[in-house]
Amino acid sequence: MKILVSIKQVPARDSQLRIDSSGRWIQESDLSFETNEPDAFALEEALRLKEQHSGEVVALCAGPARVSQTIREALAKGADRAIHIEEDNLAAFDTLGVAKLLAKAAATEQPDLILTGLQSDDLGYGQTGVIMAELLGLPHATIIMAVEKIDAGIRVKRELEDGWFQNVEMPLPAVLTIQSGINKLRYATLMGIKKAKTKEIKRLTAAELGVSVTPATLIERVYLPQRSKQTQMIEGSPKEAAAKLVEKLRFEARVI
Repeated sequence: MKILVSIKQVPARDSQLRIDSSGRWIQESDLSFETNEPDAFALEEALRLKEQHSGEVVALCAGPARVSQTIREALAKGADRAIHIEEDNLAAFDTLGVAKLLAKAAATEQPDLILTGLQSDDLGYGQTGVIMAELLGLPHATIIMAVEKIDAGIRVKRELEDGWFQNVEMPLPAVLTIQSGINKLRYATLMGIKKAKTKEIKRLTAAELGVSVTPATLIERVYLPQRSKQTQMIEGSPKEAAAKLVEKLRFEARVI
């Protein structure tokens, strides 16, 4: 089974974010970066499936030269090889553009299974994997909590709302977006880190893939939310006031 895992590099969670001079994105020059956590769970699931059924795991990542750190981490954890789509200005691509880049690179590999994280920690759109599936003409399922190989393809467990789950059987090839927490992440071993230095990294460009920057959506402005306070006086008897307070906390503040 050949499994392709799309991984993304995002700003570290403890980074101090500042708006850049254009006002349309954050200033990246003084940030530290790390692997997108949902994608790390997708990689872990791919490695576990490989251990169970043999095959190959290929890591796919788009971005500037700095994403080589994320690629090496994936290789050190057990990915067999990697594809780096070199693009210095990835922020200029919208979700559709990024999905086109990934789909074009994935098509040449013809994998049995494509895994992505459910969403990215920086933008959080949760769309890339689904759009990839549409571009490739493949069946897909989202919010995956378990993957089981069966004779007809795979059986997946999807997380729904209010503690409900859905079990779906799917043919291969297919695309899955993996929910965070599906498994326990492994650490790269010293031997894995050494082996990663000798593993293949194929490098491609957007031009070679035939994808240009023609975004369908644009970010007009990025800004910090305004903080404000509003006082509401709840009138009535203690019993009536308590009932109104509970209603506001439940349906307006959504804290209970």
